[in-house]
Amino acid sequence: MFPDKTHLKARDMSSVIRRKTGRGTNRILLWVLLTGRIMNVEHEVKLLVQELKRLGSPNADGNITVTFGVLFNDDRCANIFEALVGTLKAAKRKKIVHYTGELLLQGVHDNVEIVLLQPDHE
Repeated sequence: MFPDKTHLKARDMSSVIRRKTGRGTNRILLWVLLTGRIMNVEHEVKLLVQELKRLGSPNADGNITVTFGVLFNDDRCANIFEALVGTLKAAKRKKIVHYTGELLLQGVHDNVEIVLLQPDHE
């Protein structure tokens, strides 16, 4: 159905997906399958816990905290996480971390504290 993915660029893949899929088909899922860019969220969350432990310090409650700015501007984190904010949202949904707000943006939310609720999540 689809040509060999090794010879396609992203824009070529999107045109193939548009031609080959019908209405109601999830094109994003097909793009992920074609490009092989399936992220293992659980693995990313485990890496996030390790980085929070490395960069953070205990607060008054004994939980490890780190500000978003420190996490975002860390070179090692920049190399590990393609989508740091997405990984943080996934960890928050699983109640592994807590922070105020829904979406964290660089600069605007640099002082927001990220609290590690489950330090043993590895």
